Amino acid sequence: MDKLEIKAAIQVQKPILEVFEAIVDPKEMTQYFISRGSGRIETDAVLTWEFPEFDGSFQIKVKDVNAPDFLSFEWESTLVTMTLTSTPENNTVVRITEGSKDNDEAGRKWLMQNTEGWANFLACLKAWVEYKIHLRVGAFDYMQNQT
Repeated sequence: MDKLEIKAAIQVQKPILEVFEAIVDPKEMTQYFISRGSGRIETDAVLTWEFPEFDGSFQIKVKDVNAPDFLSFEWESTLVTMTLTSTPENNTVVRITEGSKDNDEAGRKWLMQNTEGWANFLACLKAWVEYKIHLRVGAFDYMQNQT
């Protein structure tokens, strides 16, 4: 395998429009993923995201948004795509792909960290959209005390 690519997916028991809105609206995203976002995910937008567990901010370059079932953006020199699919039961399957990186030590480290990050994103999205539970509250407080 020459290139590494991240794939993650989860089913959210809510309609596709509700899940899509939770992903593209920064006010919603602060309830489960980011601590601050500079704007809505829209085609050609350049956004800044901040996270409670990381210092500084990350630039997001939105490539394409096709509501309510697709969005893509670039960050840290990789392309992220999110595809949303409605089920017959009116639930939503969210699939995320990020990639790619070389299959070397740096690439494997990226794969491990970002796979964990997207799994966390999906679990937190599900908890927020289905139950209005904010799983990340207090989750990273311990990091503020480390040197």
